Amino acid sequence: MAAAAGFGPLVGAAAATLLAAVFLAAVLGRRRRRRAPVEGSTAPGGGCAVADGEGHAAEDGTTDVIIVGAGVAGSALAYTLGKDGRRVHVIERDLTEPDRIVGELLQPGGYLRLMELGLQDCVDEIDAQRVLGYALFKDGKNTKLSYPLEKFHSDVAGRSFHNGRFIQRMRQKAASLPNVQLEQGTVTSLIEENGTVKGVQYKIKSGEEQKAYAPLTIVCDGCFSNLRRALCSPKVEVPSCFVGLVLENCQLPHANHGHVILANPSPILFYPISSTEVRCLVDVPGQKVPSIASGDMANYLKTVVAPQIPPEIYDSFVAAIDKGSIRTMPNRSMPAAPHPTPGALLMGDAFNMRHPLTGGGMTVALSDIVVLRNLLKPLRNLHDASSLCKYLESFYTLRKPVASTINTLAGALYKVFSSSPDKARDEMRQACFDYLSLGGVCSNGPIALLSGLNPRPLSLVAHFFAVAIYGVGRLMLPVPSPKRMWIGARLISGACGIIFPIIKAEGVRQMFFPATVPAYYRAPPEAEF
Repeated sequence: MAAAAGFGPLVGAAAATLLAAVFLAAVLGRRRRRRAPVEGSTAPGGGCAVADGEGHAAEDGTTDVIIVGAGVAGSALAYTLGKDGRRVHVIERDLTEPDRIVGELLQPGGYLRLMELGLQDCVDEIDAQRVLGYALFKDGKNTKLSYPLEKFHSDVAGRSFHNGRFIQRMRQKAASLPNVQLEQGTVTSLIEENGTVKGVQYKIKSGEEQKAYAPLTIVCDGCFSNLRRALCSPKVEVPSCFVGLVLENCQLPHANHGHVILANPSPILFYPISSTEVRCLVDVPGQKVPSIASGDMANYLKTVVAPQIPPEIYDSFVAAIDKGSIRTMPNRSMPAAPHPTPGALLMGDAFNMRHPLTGGGMTVALSDIVVLRNLLKPLRNLHDASSLCKYLESFYTLRKPVASTINTLAGALYKVFSSSPDKARDEMRQACFDYLSLGGVCSNGPIALLSGLNPRPLSLVAHFFAVAIYGVGRLMLPVPSPKRMWIGARLISGACGIIFPIIKAEGVRQMFFPATVPAYYRAPPEAEF
């Protein structure tokens, strides 16, 4: 810590650089707003109605929008468009309550979007827990990072919950609208005519083939989407897998905070999902994990992972292993690479994924829904597929500041937080922990980015390289040596190697200079006014 204390001038310079970058981001990020006021009170919740398979959402037999999938993105979108008067037909493979080990943490930025869409009551009555920040653990030390919520309403915070309960609440909310129909069925293909998507073909529970038609089909069928290849160029990576456990009656060291342990070989997460349960996610690098059936997984968790767990929750962790309810989930990452297609649009995890370490997926999806709602609001009808497709190209640019910031941060943090035999990478990891521990702008800035409260790409880059510079400065104290200078040079090179490929995949122009993209200024088709 003496080295850190002697490094005050460098931190000051980094902070000054950060403030300048944030100001520049505010200037470059200012965009024309097409938002209409949020409409009045929401409809009361209702049952999750299942349709009879006739493929119609309105009495006159017509549908404005077909939504494939009723997960977080699909359900929220159905309610949002239905509330705006659209006739919506949602087709979901399975309308029973999902049981997943991810999608359980909603960041404060996502909760703000939930409020904007009138869906904030969907976190009520499901035993959701308020999340006020993170606690970071490394080598027996820990630091608490709180969300900068001072300027927001007291209700604004993160929320953690059982994913299935949250989705069912949103499905009920959508189904409560008379112009929204939820139907259980498996969509097998898109119906295309002359390059324009006219609707979908699907199977209902009896196995009977059905067809549904609408001027706009929105595909939200999740990370395992079988339709995305028709609408984008997917480059799915699987950097790691999550191993999930539930700890019962466990008291975390810091109440109402997510816990991140910078373990070897990669991070471990803990956060509450109910008043009596704590979710544990152990990251295992690569696509293969030890076998659960043979007992190799339990042995791995007890011998490799358990010794790195904070002592306060060690017993609960081992008890959860002994209980045997161990589950795994591949972690996928996929940049958005859409093919603008008349009559169709991709949303949610079918369209864009990032490592779930930072819990940003639902925030991105809900933010995308706000952008799309505001774009569609001025349109009376959606039947001019060609004009609508050209107009909606602006969606891909308008979503970028939020989506690219959260995506880039997730990918970069996962690489920085993972251990490495490379001394330079190890120094970067330690520098990140110590930088966040400094408090003030050094912790508030990154946590505001992570939470979705200040999704500015330039601010992200400024903090990322401030960490790298901080790490180099530590190496130069008290006296630089050729070896330390070489490690410092490799640290900077490694930092560039982490963040620049992610930024390139996101799109430099759309991410940092969206106002220079022609689609940014697309106006609604004149015929629709």
